[in-house]
Formats: sequence, C-alpha cells, structure tokens
Amino acid sequence: MIIDFRSDTVTKPTKEMLRYMMKANVGDDVYGEDPSVNELQEYAAKLFKKDSALFCASGTMSNQIAIKISTNSPGELICEEMSHIYKYEGGGIAFNSGISTKLIKGDKGRLTACTIESSINPKDIHFPENQLVCIENTSNKGGGTIYDFEELKKIRKLCEKQNLRLHLDGARVFNAIVESNYTAADIGPLFNTISICLSKGLGTPVGSLLLGNHSDIEKARRIRKIIGGGMRQSGYIAAAGLFALKNNIHRLKEDHIRAIALAEELKVLNWVKNVLPVYTNIVIVETHSEKEMNLAIDKLNKLNVKCSVFGPCQIRFVTHLDITDELLHEAIKRIKNVF
Repeated sequence: MIIDFRSDTVTKPTKEMLRYMMKANVGDDVYGEDPSVNELQEYAAKLFKKDSALFCASGTMSNQIAIKISTNSPGELICEEMSHIYKYEGGGIAFNSGISTKLIKGDKGRLTACTIESSINPKDIHFPENQLVCIENTSNKGGGTIYDFEELKKIRKLCEKQNLRLHLDGARVFNAIVESNYTAADIGPLFNTISICLSKGLGTPVGSLLLGNHSDIEKARRIRKIIGGGMRQSGYIAAAGLFALKNNIHRLKEDHIRAIALAEELKVLNWVKNVLPVYTNIVIVETHSEKEMNLAIDKLNKLNVKCSVFGPCQIRFVTHLDITDELLHEAIKRIKNVF
C-alpha cells in the first residue's frame, strides 16, 4: 500500500463526491450554458464577496489569466521570491503577459506593506511601471505560512495609494482560513482578483476558480478561450468543486492536526536535523546532507511512503484528504525504519 505525502494534489474523489458528480446537470460552458459550472462560479463568488468567477482547468491557468488581465506590457509585477507564480508556472509571466517581475525576499514566503513599498520603482523611464502585486496565502515554499489579516489590509491600502492591482494566489487559501481569525468574506474584498484551487486539500480531481468583478471576469473568459481553456460539459468536474466547497473546507483542520503529529514523530529521528514549524498541512524536514536526503527519499520510496525534494537538504510531506489516522500511523512506523 502506497502512502503518498508528495502533495495534496494526489487526492482521489470520495464516493460521496463521485455520486454528486454523476448527478450533475450539464450544458456547454463555452456558451455559458452549463448550470453546474454556473452554480459553482456563483457560489464561490458569493463566498468571497466578489461579483463573478470563472472555472479554470488549473491554478496556473487562473493565476496567469489574472496577471494577463491586470497588466500591460511593458510593465512589472511584484511578488515574493519564492512565489508559485514565479517559480513553478513555467515562465508564464513573461510568456503570457510580456512583463518583468520584481522579486522580494519576504518572511517565509510572506510580504509586508513596507517591503512592497520599498520595492516600488520610481517614476523614471529607465524602470518598468509597477502594475500588480501578487501574494500567496498560504505560502507553499514558506512551509504553509499564513498571512495576518491586519497585514493584508495594509497591503491593500498601499496598493490603492500606489494605483497597483492586487492578486491573491489562494491555492491553499482555505487552509489559511481555517487556522485564522478571518473568513473568505473578510479577505475577498481586499483583492482585485483571487485564484482558489479545488484540487488540493479540497479533494476534487481537477479545477480552480478565478474570482473578480464582472469586467475582470469577462476579460478573463476571453483569455481563457484564447489559451485553450474553454471547456464544454465541464459541469461534471464543476460539481466536484461545488461539493468540496460545501463539505470539505472545515475538515482541512484534520490535515493540520495530522501534520503536527507527523512533525513530532520526525523530530526525534537521527537522520533528521530539523523540522521547520508547521503552520498548516505542510511538513518540511531538514537533513544533515544532500546525500542523506536522497538516501532517505530512496528508502522511503522502497517502503511505499512517497514524499518530495523541497530544497537543498529539505524533504516535504503534505497531509491531505486521503491521509487518514490509520495511514498516518502506518506511515510513521515505516518512516522509523528508514535507517
């Protein structure tokens, strides 16, 4: 039996989700006639107090569309140096939008209004015009770190003052929400656009949503079509997203509890140099050397425990819907037999 901690994207739909999907009422979404897609978009938009939403194939697609509709070449966006939109979206910022990127070193993947303000270019023809700020909540490369609500409000105020648009890469925003003192409705109005992923901790097989005002989403729909993202009877997978938003948000807390339990067990192992603080569902282990890291991953694979390289001498474990208490206990037993 394989126990897969590589990512929360590896989840399979539950029987309940599959039944919900099979009952979906569908149409042609390119014509805007798929009732299940429309219901999902309306539900998500209302959740975050946004006007409208667009169902997309992936978080990369929804992020890249958001960047495209929020910028004009030549221009520049500002983001944290470990941001997913910069590191893991295939150079899409330059390819799709033709703009440059200002990278800022933050605190475990998080930016502050002060660091953003100090990075804004002067009004000088030698520099590209800053047009967009992108933040990621939770921060993947930061180890699942969460933004403070007061800091989000400061960032929004700064962006308004500097005439900058603000985008949230909310691939794991619900993980942040269940651990914080704010709701989707609280943070939604702070951003011009928001991308939320349905196929990570929420457990759907595929899909993300881009949220914004009516004008932005109409522009986004056109860009989605241009890049081949228009889907036809996509209501079957949209239904999975609707089920997830209605049933799987609060259970994310279980993933966080299991991540903490896993971290405590890993701390005492002799091949583990350090376990970074656990904020949500991501556990980052530091080994003594890269050789030891590679050896540990190889042995874990042979024990059918999958994890991933996260950086120099770092291994990432991600808890998710398919990691039950029983599987976690079994995984811990196997991990203790690595060396």
